[in-house]
Amino acid sequence: MLIYVEYITERLLYTLSFVFADRKVAYQLTNDGIAFMAAQGPKVNYSNRDFEDCYQILPAKVLFEDGLQNDVPQRGQWENITCLSFEGKPDILASIFYVLSRMEEYNSTQTDQLSRFKATASVQTSYEWLQTPICDNWSNSFIKLLEQELKVNLYAQKPRFSFQPTFDIDNTFAYAHKNSLRTFFAQAKDFLFRRKGRMQDRNLVRKGQLKDPYDTFEQISELAQRYEETKVFWLLGNYSKLDKNLSHFNLAQQEKIKGVANLAEVGIHASSLTQFNIQQLEIEIERLEQIIGYKPKSNRQHYLLMSLPDTYKNLIKVGIRHDYTMGYAEQTGFRAGTARSFKWFDLHRNEITNLNIHPFTYMDGTLLEYLKLSPNEAKQRILSLYREVQIHGGAFSFLWHNETIGGYQHWAEYQEVFKENFVLHESWNRTN
Repeated sequence: MLIYVEYITERLLYTLSFVFADRKVAYQLTNDGIAFMAAQGPKVNYSNRDFEDCYQILPAKVLFEDGLQNDVPQRGQWENITCLSFEGKPDILASIFYVLSRMEEYNSTQTDQLSRFKATASVQTSYEWLQTPICDNWSNSFIKLLEQELKVNLYAQKPRFSFQPTFDIDNTFAYAHKNSLRTFFAQAKDFLFRRKGRMQDRNLVRKGQLKDPYDTFEQISELAQRYEETKVFWLLGNYSKLDKNLSHFNLAQQEKIKGVANLAEVGIHASSLTQFNIQQLEIEIERLEQIIGYKPKSNRQHYLLMSLPDTYKNLIKVGIRHDYTMGYAEQTGFRAGTARSFKWFDLHRNEITNLNIHPFTYMDGTLLEYLKLSPNEAKQRILSLYREVQIHGGAFSFLWHNETIGGYQHWAEYQEVFKENFVLHESWNRTN
């Protein structure tokens, strides 16, 4: 298949790679009109020029300009496919690029109290696309339409499906190994709010009569042995309002980190102070490196604190090559319109970077604390997301914490919800 465009841009190359290359669809790109007219075989004209004997697609400007879209694109129809319309021109390829590049997040003022881009501000939420990998959906629809119009079989392959449990370690221990001052103030706070259960558990843990409820690392290690794509992200930031883990000097914590790192990839869980502070990011990476013996290449931002493009630019500068922050705290779904990993496109420089973005489909706190789903409702949501990833390919990646998987306190009723991920996957394994 030969595709004609008037200008070959980085945006265009990036989008076509996502649509075709990752599905093993053979294609060639040209901006030579004479060669295009002379060529034999299936041809696509993605321009405003007129050619005979080819299928024409009238493009929007998005893939052929350098700036950002200041206006929110509208819902449009292109060849009976619902996509985005830019300045009145529906364009399925431009739609894919717009969502995948996260263009709407640049310079957005639609943020929450932690300066995070809101899921409600996304076009995917507005048009009810968030719970499906819409960029993959558009890609498949586009390929099918081309096959019909060109009367060829493009032999598209579905991207690989994988299963990826991920864990954030915000607090290694609930009560154990805390210094006397922290223990005193925590006990006083529990006393003030009459949390007798916590007070009793703290005393038992401190006396060695009860295992710390956040010490679920044997469970995480067992899962890592069974599921090779398991990822763990450890918070080693300075103590602050949002970062309350133990010091990186704590020997008990170091022992846990080393134990998990023997079985699973351990990445940095960059603290709330790193969102715009590259020096702090470097400090935390070095702390983890000193513990595990190698420089981590993976990251997830604590509290999902990410601001485009600054956060990603800083990650690249310090040598991070894989980021797992792409998801929402308050909603499940596909923030970037896909479950597949993809290269981040820097819209300010208009270039493809070497930072690999790994989206996740949902977070534990999203189900219980934001959406307040019952266990059965949460299971149904997980099932729906799992099926979407199965259909379109990519990683069924989900985020839990060592604090939650043990079922401590209000997480007790969610034990079955956590297990549902593995029940679904084992069932799929048996039938495939």
